[in-house]
Amino acid sequence: MASLFERLDKGRPPPTKKAPEPSPAQKLLDWLQHWTKPTVSAREICIYGPNSLRDRKSTIDSAEILVKNGWLVPIKTRRHDMHKWQVVRRPIVHPNVTT
Repeated sequence: MASLFERLDKGRPPPTKKAPEPSPAQKLLDWLQHWTKPTVSAREICIYGPNSLRDRKSTIDSAEILVKNGWLVPIKTRRHDMHKWQVVRRPIVHPNVTT
């Protein structure tokens, strides 16, 4: 005799798999597609960017990945502890970061 749970589970569809969480660099790239200014600083990303990138270290790490992939170009700043990048715009609908 089947248990109650086996009988309830009989007509249920199989569980669906969740899509994997995008990397912080991918989240930053997706957010940069909506950023209207030609440049972005680490401070602006920490204030206006995705919630997962609100601390300075993860912001700079994600931006460096985008620099390696050609989505950001570093800009010389007047302060040594300031980070600023020029956003490279490409005509791609859903850009991906290759890691």
